[in-house]
Amino acid sequence: MNTLQIKDNSLHWAWNGQYLKIMAWGENSLRIISGWLPEDISAANYALLPAASIIPHFQQGESDVTMTNGNIRAIVDRQGRVAFYNQHGECLLEELWRQRDNGEHFWDAGEQPQRKISALKISGRECKPLAGDAFEVNVRFESNPNEKICGMGQYQQSFINLKGCSVELAQRNSQASVPFMVSSLGYGFLWNNPAVGEAVFAHNETRWSAKAAARIDYWITAGDTPADIIRQYADVTGKPPLMPEFALGLWQSKLRYRTQEELLTVARRYRDEGIPLAVIVADFFHWPIQGDWRFDEREWPDPAAMTAELREMGTELMVSVWPTVDVRSENYPAMNERGYLVNTRKGLNVNFDFLGNTRFLDPTHPEARKYVWQVCKKNYFDNGVNLFWLDEAEPEYGVYDFDNYRYHIGNTLEVGNIYPLHYTQAFYDGLCEAGQENPVSLVRCAWAGSQRYGALVWSGDIHSSFESMRHQICAGLNMGMAGIPWWTTDIGGFHGGDIHAPAFHELLIRWFQWAVFSPVLRMHGHRDPITEPEIPWRDGIAQCNSGAGNELWSFGSPVFTLLKRYTALREALRPYLRTLMQQAHETGEPLMRPMSYHYPRQAGSWDITDQYMFGADILVAPVVHAGETSRRVWLPANEVWLDVNSGQYYQGGTHTTVPAPLSVLPLFVREGAEVKSILALIRETGNE
Repeated sequence: MNTLQIKDNSLHWAWNGQYLKIMAWGENSLRIISGWLPEDISAANYALLPAASIIPHFQQGESDVTMTNGNIRAIVDRQGRVAFYNQHGECLLEELWRQRDNGEHFWDAGEQPQRKISALKISGRECKPLAGDAFEVNVRFESNPNEKICGMGQYQQSFINLKGCSVELAQRNSQASVPFMVSSLGYGFLWNNPAVGEAVFAHNETRWSAKAAARIDYWITAGDTPADIIRQYADVTGKPPLMPEFALGLWQSKLRYRTQEELLTVARRYRDEGIPLAVIVADFFHWPIQGDWRFDEREWPDPAAMTAELREMGTELMVSVWPTVDVRSENYPAMNERGYLVNTRKGLNVNFDFLGNTRFLDPTHPEARKYVWQVCKKNYFDNGVNLFWLDEAEPEYGVYDFDNYRYHIGNTLEVGNIYPLHYTQAFYDGLCEAGQENPVSLVRCAWAGSQRYGALVWSGDIHSSFESMRHQICAGLNMGMAGIPWWTTDIGGFHGGDIHAPAFHELLIRWFQWAVFSPVLRMHGHRDPITEPEIPWRDGIAQCNSGAGNELWSFGSPVFTLLKRYTALREALRPYLRTLMQQAHETGEPLMRPMSYHYPRQAGSWDITDQYMFGADILVAPVVHAGETSRRVWLPANEVWLDVNSGQYYQGGTHTTVPAPLSVLPLFVREGAEVKSILALIRETGNE
């Protein structure tokens, strides 16, 4: 016999060892957990913050129970089948069941759909037992072919609308699985499960799966606009700190500055050129051995003096931290003994073999987080460094055999996607404890909730090409819609890019132009021609090569002149950037927004991949193909748009083509927006 009852302000269903529990969890939102009935059905919160007590409304019918929390309601029938509706009575999402009829009816007659009767024996929720206590999990929902979907994190593809796509739920170099989506139907959905799996947004079904999990766990919210949905999501998963003022300017990085003097020489030239430099980065292999987490004193003799000189120039130093620990590192014995490293279940206990046999730090272990921070505090923070670049944050296994690794909290197949969240947390908690206000860490990966730990995510080791540039625009927009407002990219791409090649100059300029209108403006890349180390090995340790120069002046005088002007444009944007960062801090709203964010009901807005809103007022239309000198732009209806470059006004609701020579980034601003005066200054300092 099944039971359907109201208990402790939650809706409970149980039958033959299976259970379903629905709880109010935030404004207009519900959390659903389901599986095989254990003694204790409480679950780890993972991405979710603890919820304030909410008393929902319940209504019992003859064959179902309705649970309402603000604008969302769930209807559960006696067989445990679930459907979700908004305050307008519109169906947002309903589980997909293909079972024989047993005489009971889920939905009322009328406009709402009738439950489909079938001999297929397909269930909306599945938990198939595996070895131990884990289950293979699948949740299926009916698909609306007209639905539009965005979010889900960062994938190297050219889609904003993910309807029709399958998405791997796994972390990889340049891929960040952040399993939160926003639907054009008026709901947001978080797969609150850090397991490796898949999300399928097909026309015949929507399916979420985990290869190994303890239970089904997801969260759903209803909102009239994408902005409402994003705000409600941020309320339950966390909001970023306030981005520090200095970070709004230019960040300079390359692979790699080999010495303290080389880095200082670059910073001094920026000062002498009159170009404000917010951050300069000491990239990887400034250390003696991976896992030592300190400067090699032979190349970096006085870190405290270095940070002091940089600060006098108005520049902060960021240092690269890798979670890799070489077996020869001074920290390896203690970390190995205490269980602070990731274990390989089969074969050699080596996770990664880039310039050494290494294992990864295990940040899911609370004591491991404290350990790595204490080492970094002593060697970096106490020498004036308070910005950290958390590289390899997926982590990037030598082979992505997720079932072959184990963390403190479980098998990687079951919990692996949460790694970057705890990696970032280690430094956020440490910096806060050390008295640092509003910590920000540059991180190569993220999971749902990473934003609350000051994660500035960048898009990894991407290729230098226009195709890659187009992918990054989509990646940045979908990261924002997945609740990660702070995002950046390697301007010009990471792999390749000959500093002497005109084709790369064009790509770099176009990339830099749109990066000015992104959360963080950051130069980075492994440029050709590459310089091999003079001494390939030292102390038995392989030495890393370096790329060519990647400073604004490295590409010749004409390019330098143009990049310098766009850097001034970025400085002119500071008041607007400050406002957007304040919004992100208070509401979780992204800075880069798909056209559907503000115009969700206008035809085509969900499918545009090459233009976006920067805040509510500025429309950015980058040139994304080589050789193009004009740009076709969609201007949303019910607005008048000012072309910043020409000064011409356009009535929205149409497409227009504008000139876009190499020196010009097409920009439009809504008429009446307060930013209009700033844009006049931009026209003077930036575009011609």
